[in-house]
Amino acid sequence: MTAIPLVDLQAAHAEVAEEVAVGFKRVLADTAFIGGPEVAAFEREYAAFAGVNHCVGVANGTDALELALRAVGVGGGAEVILPTNTFIATAEAVARAGARPVLVDCDPDSYLIDVDAALAAITPATRAIIPVHLYGQLAPVERLRDGLAGRDIAIVEDAAQCQGATRHGRGAGVDGIAATSFYPGKNLGAYGDAGAVVTADADVATMVRTLGSHGGVQKYVHDVIGVNSRLDGLQAVVLRAKLARLANWNALRRAAAARYDALLESVDVLRPVTLPGNEHVWHIYCLRVPGDGTPARRDRVLARLNASGVGAGIHYPVPVHLTKAFAGLGYPQGAFPHAERIATELLSLPIYPQITADQQQAVVAALTAALAG
Repeated sequence: MTAIPLVDLQAAHAEVAEEVAVGFKRVLADTAFIGGPEVAAFEREYAAFAGVNHCVGVANGTDALELALRAVGVGGGAEVILPTNTFIATAEAVARAGARPVLVDCDPDSYLIDVDAALAAITPATRAIIPVHLYGQLAPVERLRDGLAGRDIAIVEDAAQCQGATRHGRGAGVDGIAATSFYPGKNLGAYGDAGAVVTADADVATMVRTLGSHGGVQKYVHDVIGVNSRLDGLQAVVLRAKLARLANWNALRRAAAARYDALLESVDVLRPVTLPGNEHVWHIYCLRVPGDGTPARRDRVLARLNASGVGAGIHYPVPVHLTKAFAGLGYPQGAFPHAERIATELLSLPIYPQITADQQQAVVAALTAALAG
């Protein structure tokens, strides 16, 4: 079988190559490598796309989350609540802001943050909660907001996987602040690392920009201790070209996900669940291979798929609390049973805007054979 990649970045590049080449020439001619008109234009265009008032481009998604946390006052001695079933960058950003990650379990069906567990984990030291918008759909932020009414606790959304997704018609950050990543494999991916913070709050946006530019927005004026985290002009060119196509690309992803749902209806897997009210953008099509509590069966299926030319993968094999990096938080194995069980069964199938129906049929045929083997 012809190889089917997990993500086809070459196909995406082919659609924007000419436009990107022209844009690169503009940046090179103007020597506008850091900031400049391309970055300013992208920030305006992405803010409009996301339905927010402000967008601040930064160097990567991890920085975006750290700067968003710092901009709302998270620092030393604070606690920040987040789900354990996320990419480690979510917890890293909390630690880098000087705070302690407080982990909670996920909903066993949607894999999104368990809102009741998050609210129950609040202590006097809690300064923020990070709902991770996992795989391309938004967590139920409105339930968190209702539960936090009257408390001085920020909601900082991790929107790294959901560019264009909405919940009840509203996108990430519309009512607060969200951080996103433009890592190459994202729905909106740069040609290297890049990220952004979006927010409804002008003061918060100014603080993010200040923190990301060595603590000041005027040269040699440093109001706070910041970092060097800015979006460059070349990446902005790529992002502008792709942003113009993103709504259509997301629609193609939704069509591909619907095809998988139909093809997998009689296959021995658990298909992904979309929460009512969500417009999913399918950054990842993640199903579950039922097992015995260990990853043995899932890993065998994955190996057989890869051997047959299907670029399946795993997101994410180890919950944050079981990583060596965060062992010091003191959570034992068994602390978060849903996340731990799910991590042994999750399997990501190839999905991208250019995937064809024939390719998807081949993926499901290979999966069916791998499950039976």
